[in-house]
Amino acid sequence: MPLALLALAVSAFGIGTTEFVMMGLLPNVADDLGTSVPTAGHLVSAYAIGVVVGAPLLTALGSRIPRKKMLLLLMALFVVGNLASALAPGFGWLIAGRVLAGLPHGAFFGVGAVVAARLVAEGRQARAVATMFLGLTVANILGVPAATLLGQHLGWRSTFLVVTVIGLLAMAALARLVPDVPVDERQSLGREVRALGRTQVLLGLLTAVFGFAGVFAVYSYLASMTTEVMGFGESSVTLLLALFGIGMTAGALAAGPLTDRALRPTLYGSLGALALVLVAFRFTIHVPWLALVTVVVLGAVGFMTTTPLQMLVMNKAKDAPTLASASNHSAFNLANAGGAWAGGAAVATGWGWTSPTLVGAGLAVVGLAIAAVAGLLDRTRTRTGTGTTEGASRVVAGSAPGVSTVEPAVSGSGTPSSGS
Repeated sequence: MPLALLALAVSAFGIGTTEFVMMGLLPNVADDLGTSVPTAGHLVSAYAIGVVVGAPLLTALGSRIPRKKMLLLLMALFVVGNLASALAPGFGWLIAGRVLAGLPHGAFFGVGAVVAARLVAEGRQARAVATMFLGLTVANILGVPAATLLGQHLGWRSTFLVVTVIGLLAMAALARLVPDVPVDERQSLGREVRALGRTQVLLGLLTAVFGFAGVFAVYSYLASMTTEVMGFGESSVTLLLALFGIGMTAGALAAGPLTDRALRPTLYGSLGALALVLVAFRFTIHVPWLALVTVVVLGAVGFMTTTPLQMLVMNKAKDAPTLASASNHSAFNLANAGGAWAGGAAVATGWGWTSPTLVGAGLAVVGLAIAAVAGLLDRTRTRTGTGTTEGASRVVAGSAPGVSTVEPAVSGSGTPSSGS
């Protein structure tokens, strides 16, 4: 594994920690700044807004900047946003800090995924991307629980100061370990925008919005389910979140090689499994030990969707994958917000704390249906000779030593081809 992937994973760890830690710090922030917990909840939305807006905007603005320099600039903005959050004198300033910290999120993962895929040999691109995402999943096992405990004992500002330090360490690792990756001479903003408008790219983004929303319809209310349905105390919430993070890590580890081997089947299988697990959770949640096992499996199958979705939009964008890759993270954050809203609406209607499981299953089925339609269209175009499928990726020599360029391989079945 190239050490550059480790630098990307460390950066992802910091980003994942700051994204999810606010959920555990809302009561502390609300008490300190003299507001209510529901109002403090806007801090979660503020970060998501930053991601949705920043992913396409910053990627477009940086389309001609060398990839390593772009990663460093994005991580620098992440550091500034978290430092601003730590020093915020009031609630409004904290909202602004959270938006600022969220702006580079999608663009970083978009650019980082393209860089990761260029660092490895043919047939290992998905594994490289999954390795970067491991930092995000490990953040949910270690970073978020540790940062939450730190914030509860030393004040929420200490959490964002620590994340700021992690960001600085990530910048040092990026500067030292990531090789210079030049911008493809063919790349331009117009080409990136046109690639984003391709039917298969848009269908991939829609799959992410609906499919991943199924995860967050439940994850957003896992703490309440823990105390209200499973019968555990509040002290067990951290354990449940850590178990979910362990499942996410297992899913990321499995998704890389599976996606390299067969992209579309991995996507179909993970979305179908997600729907089944969510339905099962409706029943296993009443048996404590089964509920714990289901939480781990839910994290695994839920996060197993991310790598094939990331590779799908990158491959379908062909020679202009960066904007599509970044926009995929906007889609994931829309899924976070939409899934949380849909699950909350079911609870507010009076259907009970288990109702988000069925809502999530329904959203996963919609995502699977969109993915299936996209696959059918892809096969139809391939048979008529008007398009290519994603398959695996082949690698051609890049313009810098040790750097490769991803090109989509042609395969009629959605499984890896041998390239040419």
